[in-house]
Amino acid sequence: MPDTVQLELEIPATLRGRRLDQALAALVQDYSRSRLQQWIRAGQVTVDERTARVRETVHGGERVRIVAEIADQTVDKAEPIELEIIHEDADLLVINKPAGLVVHPAAGNPSGTLLNALLHHDAGLAALPRAGIVHRLDKNTTGLMVVARTLTAHKQLVDALQARTVKREYLAVVNSVLTAGGTIDAPLGRHPVDRKRMAVVAGGKEAVTHFRVQARFRAHTLVRVSLETGRTHQIRVHMAYNRTPVVGDPVYGGRLRLPAGASAALKTALTSFRRQALHAVRLELRHPSGGEPVSWEAAVPADMAGLIATLQADADGA
Repeated sequence: MPDTVQLELEIPATLRGRRLDQALAALVQDYSRSRLQQWIRAGQVTVDERTARVRETVHGGERVRIVAEIADQTVDKAEPIELEIIHEDADLLVINKPAGLVVHPAAGNPSGTLLNALLHHDAGLAALPRAGIVHRLDKNTTGLMVVARTLTAHKQLVDALQARTVKREYLAVVNSVLTAGGTIDAPLGRHPVDRKRMAVVAGGKEAVTHFRVQARFRAHTLVRVSLETGRTHQIRVHMAYNRTPVVGDPVYGGRLRLPAGASAALKTALTSFRRQALHAVRLELRHPSGGEPVSWEAAVPADMAGLIATLQADADGA
C-alpha cells in the first residue's frame, strides 16, 4: 500500500507574496518542490478548504491541508544482481559500482542496471524517484555512489549535490606526463555535431575540475581528481580538453600512447585496457540524519590496479 501524507499548516506572514508551491517548499522540508507541485495539480492540496493552484499567490494566514499518497515512483523490475555495499543504514546506501554496470535503464539497457539491482535489494526504494539514485557514474567508470533510502534523505542529498557540499574524488590514469596539478574551468554541453558526446562549448553549463599528481610514469600520470560540479562525462571531457585524456577512454581517449622501448607487458596492459581508467575512490557528505560529516573510500579495482602496477614497473625499470 502507498504511504499517505497528511499535513495541516498555516502560511506565515513572512511568505506573503510568494507562489503557493514556493511557500510550501519553504515550509515542508521533507518533500521536493516538484513533488509538492504534483500534489497540488492532483487536487491533493487545499487552501482554506478550496482546491489549490500551483501559481496562486499567498498572503499569509491561509490554512493549507495536504492529503496525498506517495505512490511508487519506479516501474522497473527488481533483478537479483549482486551489489558491493560499502555502507548501509536507514537513510542511505553506499555502493561500490563495478565496471560494465549501467546505472539507469534506457533504450539500449532496459534491464540489468544498478536501479534494477537496488529494487531487488530493497523493494521500498520503488517509492523514491529513480529508486533513490541521486547521481551517476558512467557504465565503465567504477567506484562509490550514494543512494537515498527515504524521501527526506533523497531531498537532502539532492540539495547537497546542488549546493556542492558533497565531495567526490577520483583516481585516473591519463596519457601524458604532468609536471603539476591544476584546475580546468570550462563549460560543458552537447557536442555540436555528435549529440551522443559532450564537449567544451561556449554557453555550456559551468564545469570545474581540480586535479593533482599522484604518480608519474614514462608516458602517463596517475592523478587524483575532485569535482566542483557534476556534469555528464565531466572528467573525461575536461582531461581530453587538457590534452591529457584518460587511458582507455573509447570516446574521448584519442590514440594509444606508448613510451619508447615499451615492454611486451606494458604494451599488453595498455592495449587490453578497453575502458576509461577512472575510479570514484572517495565520497564525503553530511549524513541526512544528524548532519555529521561521513566519508567512505573504495580500493582501486583489480584491472586498474594491474595497469598502474605495470606502468610503475616500466618506470622503475627505465
